[in-house]
Amino acid sequence: MELGRGGLTSAFQLAGERLGKTEEGKAYSPDGVFAHLEMLEAQAHEAAVKREEMEQQEEKLARLKARVQELRLQRDELQAKVDLQQKGQLGKEGVMSDPAQPSAQAVLEWKIKSVKAMLQVFYLTGISGKLTKRGMCFCISTAYEGTYLDSYYVDLLTKPAVRIHRHSVPTFIPLEQIAKKYLQMDVRRFFSVLSDHLNAYVGRRYQADQLQEHFSDQIEGTLQRNSLCNLLVFNYNVSSKSKPFLFNVRLLYGDLCCSLPTEVIISCKMDAPSSLAETAAAHSDLFRRVALHKAFRSFRNTEEHVDAAP
Repeated sequence: MELGRGGLTSAFQLAGERLGKTEEGKAYSPDGVFAHLEMLEAQAHEAAVKREEMEQQEEKLARLKARVQELRLQRDELQAKVDLQQKGQLGKEGVMSDPAQPSAQAVLEWKIKSVKAMLQVFYLTGISGKLTKRGMCFCISTAYEGTYLDSYYVDLLTKPAVRIHRHSVPTFIPLEQIAKKYLQMDVRRFFSVLSDHLNAYVGRRYQADQLQEHFSDQIEGTLQRNSLCNLLVFNYNVSSKSKPFLFNVRLLYGDLCCSLPTEVIISCKMDAPSSLAETAAAHSDLFRRVALHKAFRSFRNTEEHVDAAP
């Protein structure tokens, strides 16, 4: 039986409508929603990885700049030693003298020049300082993700030996251990390690503050933390098929020079479906890789996409 041109057109329209309904059904089926969520999670993960790479590149650039200044300092020190030897060999009125015994004035000039060069190196890494009558006073400026946070001061005496005169470093920072290990042998290393400890501490504290300030609606109860902020314990709500569940989280920061946790333990206080085990694993992985408040922002965005899906 042959179809007329109008009948053929109607047949194609009917087939197209059926195909469209089939595709629409796939888009709004559970599998389609899960596929969409997986795509969103993949995009969020990719964006987080890119941000982390950019931050690492910025940190690397800062370290390279500091290294350049350090090499310049070493070059200046070597040049100063050469100059001292030449001055010592000439002596007064052109008389040769012992190159190992330069004049006191030359030694003092060399020391001042070295200290000023060292202060310039510190300045590039967030550490500034100035000479005092009895030694040097340093200021360590801390920041997290480009946000300036706090400044800490360390006043050093240089005679008869280098030692800490006074400071504003919190008592829970292991200042004495760091000083005992580095202060006498390498002042630059001492301040570098101390700066790492302080920046990691304020970074952990900043994340906890941001979590309480912007995501209090997801937190159940009080966020518990110690003075060093290297142990955080809190509960937060997770939705599964319109039913809320409570996750209990324990974050341990084993590396005190790091602002990300080394151990993440997540448990559910109620009988939860097996699908939440995968959610807990995904959350645990995110806590290890990105800042705490950024992880919760990702959770919220995912839930908003789920709620928006028909």
